[in-house]
Amino acid sequence: MIPTPRRTAMLLIGCLVLGTGVSLLLAADLGSDGYSTFVNGLTISTGVDFWIMNLVVGVVLVALAALRKVYPGIGTVVQVVLVGVTVSVVLDLLTTPDALGWRLALLVAAFPVLAVGIALYLGSHTGAGPAEAAALAWDPPVPFRWSYSVVQGGGALGGWLLGATVGVGTLAVILLLGPAVDLAARLMSLDLHQETDPVEERAS
Repeated sequence: MIPTPRRTAMLLIGCLVLGTGVSLLLAADLGSDGYSTFVNGLTISTGVDFWIMNLVVGVVLVALAALRKVYPGIGTVVQVVLVGVTVSVVLDLLTTPDALGWRLALLVAAFPVLAVGIALYLGSHTGAGPAEAAALAWDPPVPFRWSYSVVQGGGALGGWLLGATVGVGTLAVILLLGPAVDLAARLMSLDLHQETDPVEERAS
């Protein structure tokens, strides 16, 4: 089903904002998110290119989420592609500061941007990306703000065991990003679940 203009705008804006947040996180160079850490660990241990392993892990997570009735949609594809392109463009404009204080400032700035981006694109109800789909697959019974922490934490642990590095940014994502996304969604009156669009239901 083709999303409405409102939902399309939410998806596109959300992915652009999310990509900007990921760029800030990477530019801080204090540790990546747990999902990327896991993919990086698999890349280190197998020698397979990062983008290939990222695709494989993404497909597996989306497929497993579908078994829990969190189905992929056009937003699943758009999120992967548009966020990736945005990260590439924004990172070309950013440099990692030498001073730890400025790197910490980038890390702090990344979190509200990431939270708003994730909340917007999930709020479009067009399909979730791999990490978010895996978290939503267990909500209920586990609320997204905590299931997302479990997904990120499990990814970080797996990646670390496979040889990837973790840092304070990784720990911050594990502990804070899920609750931050939940708060952003509440402030914007968005439902993160993908089954229905409450606004459109009220209009019908």
